[in-house]
Amino acid sequence: MDFYYLPGSAPCRAVQMTAAAVGVELNLKLTNLMAGEHLKPEFIKINPQHCIPTLVDGDFSLWESRAIMGYLVEKYGKDDSLYPKEPRKRALVNQRLYFDHGTLYQRFADFVYPQVFAKQPADPEKEKKMLDALEFLDKFLEGGKYVAGDSLTIADLSILATISSFDVAKIDLSKYANVSSWYARLRKDAPGAAINQAGIEEFAKYFAK
Repeated sequence: MDFYYLPGSAPCRAVQMTAAAVGVELNLKLTNLMAGEHLKPEFIKINPQHCIPTLVDGDFSLWESRAIMGYLVEKYGKDDSLYPKEPRKRALVNQRLYFDHGTLYQRFADFVYPQVFAKQPADPEKEKKMLDALEFLDKFLEGGKYVAGDSLTIADLSILATISSFDVAKIDLSKYANVSSWYARLRKDAPGAAINQAGIEEFAKYFAK
């Protein structure tokens, strides 16, 4: 399977961890967005939305990291533990994935990326919204080891990639005890943890510029 990606991207790292969890080897296709490689006709033919991550499995193309993660588990997973089929368990995993996509990661990007890529000053209102999202996550983790139930799921892998980016951006996680303990454990024990670590080291280079 071809996987078009950037190693520093949290959504890309989440997919790579999922692939590691189900034992699938990805044929990595480094895609330089700054050089416009995602706008080349051959890539647009694969993905007209021209975004990464993008997975190509035979004659099937798929983008949006959380959709790719679900696909990998359903097609290649040995069981459904990472993405349960039971309706309520799956609904909870989906809710956490949507929370990551639309709230946690989005608010991080809204606050951090303008500072890093456009050299804009920090926006206090956007910072507050981002920290509110961390409070929500801390609440989700109350009394549990994982973000969506009592076992590891793709929601953990997606949110781990996001929280790793918070860490690189020097967002203080120590105020969120449940998030901090979950992050300390998963950054070492999650499938593909070493891949995630290598990716966040690449992401950190943007902050050194």
